[in-house]
Amino acid sequence: MQSISIHYRRLPDRERVFEQIVIEERPEYVVTLLEAADLPRPVVVNGRTVLEPGAPVVWFTYPGRWYDIGRFHLRDGSFTGVYANILTPVRMEGGRWETTDLCLDVWAGVDGWVEILDEAEFVAAVDQGWIDEPTSAAAREQAETLAAFARQGVWPPEHVEEWDLSRAQERVKALRREEENGS
Repeated sequence: MQSISIHYRRLPDRERVFEQIVIEERPEYVVTLLEAADLPRPVVVNGRTVLEPGAPVVWFTYPGRWYDIGRFHLRDGSFTGVYANILTPVRMEGGRWETTDLCLDVWAGVDGWVEILDEAEFVAAVDQGWIDEPTSAAAREQAETLAAFARQGVWPPEHVEEWDLSRAQERVKALRREEENGS
């Protein structure tokens, strides 16, 4: 079973490493499962908890794109919505991936709520010079595009809808069985 370590840089100089299981690889995207989010506190959007510590996330990473997508859940597995991190294109080298968070995020909740998140954090990073002008323009454009597509009902892409939590968990079980059987 293949796993990857995502080295996720947060501006200005923090880094977290996330270990995730690869459940599908395609030329256009890679699907991974984070079985239990290691969070200090819940993620809250518009007054609602959308991701709890210990909850699973199905992630979609796209070579060359300025975002990734996560299907967020509560600890009990309840799906809450889709979250896009706006980030530098992920450098995917074997089992080690690297990216830098560009502060902006896009939320599309199951209740239909769509919002660009962390505007103040983004502005502060730009003001501090942690994000240069071309990068900040690309980040802003990407966030606004994804939010507009979500409001039109044409985002997230179909494969994100197809890889729900139960399918991801079944795939991990199958991979573990294959590993145990030596295949």
